[in-house]
Amino acid sequence: MGFKGTKAEKKVAYDRKMCELLDQFSQVLVCVADNVGSKQLQGIRKGLRPESIVLMGKNTMMKRTVRIYAEKSGNTAYLNIIPLLVGNVGLIFTKGDLKEVREEIAKYKVGAPARVGLVAPIDVVVPPGNTGLDPSQTSFFQVLNIPTKINKGTVEIIAPVELIRKGEKVGSSEAALLAKLGIRPFSYGLIVQSVYDNGSVFDPDVLDLTEDDLINRFAAGVSNVAAFSLAIGYPTLAAAPHAFVNCYKNVLAIALETQYSFPQAEQVKEFLKDPTKFAVAAVSVAVESAATSVAAAEEEEKKPEPEEESDEDMGFSLFD
Repeated sequence: MGFKGTKAEKKVAYDRKMCELLDQFSQVLVCVADNVGSKQLQGIRKGLRPESIVLMGKNTMMKRTVRIYAEKSGNTAYLNIIPLLVGNVGLIFTKGDLKEVREEIAKYKVGAPARVGLVAPIDVVVPPGNTGLDPSQTSFFQVLNIPTKINKGTVEIIAPVELIRKGEKVGSSEAALLAKLGIRPFSYGLIVQSVYDNGSVFDPDVLDLTEDDLINRFAAGVSNVAAFSLAIGYPTLAAAPHAFVNCYKNVLAIALETQYSFPQAEQVKEFLKDPTKFAVAAVSVAVESAATSVAAAEEEEKKPEPEEESDEDMGFSLFD
């Protein structure tokens, strides 16, 4: 049962509860709760416990509590949540893995009918097939320009029809037809809008990034820095290897055109004088790599297989 008391007492109790949560947790998910019923919300609360706690309330009360808490505790990082408290939102305080908590929240979506006036979150397509409706119901299909035919005394839809597009409002005819067909096209639940983690606020899509994604993005950034550094002639750690290689190429080119030489250029000069040496070197490298792989395969074959246990080791024979 909920807290019973005056309006002022309820506000004090709410402030105290939220301040306790702000003290205990450093991770908060800001979720949109449009079209989420109380029974559905109760199921989400039970499913997320004990690592996560769902807190709903008026935005003005939540903003006020966050400001008071920041002033009293000196923890001003929570002030970053205030701009996110817009619309029908709730807070989920958690100590678990943010990605896992978001995935758990997504499990509690519930199918819902298309009610008149709702904005469609997805495209609604009526599939072809037998509707089970008698021929007197064809007026609904004619109003919506849905091709039909009568088959064995029932109305049958000939081809798939895009009834409602994403972002459009559901009309009375569309809602009535979907209800007659028993189609519940929409599903609603808590949707994570923003993530707060130890003072940082970011988009929930960041939670989908893997280590490979981070490595690839870092490598792309290093490549950009190296390319920019080489273009303007400004030395950086990322561009240093490329700069050394370019310098070696320039010095090597000078050595090949003049009598000047250095140890690293001698082998190149020999290859240019007699290209067959390069072919022999390439073949020898290939042979060495093949020999190494063959030796490794032979060693793998020589590994002794584990001996099977005999009946004698078990202390009895088959006919005991």
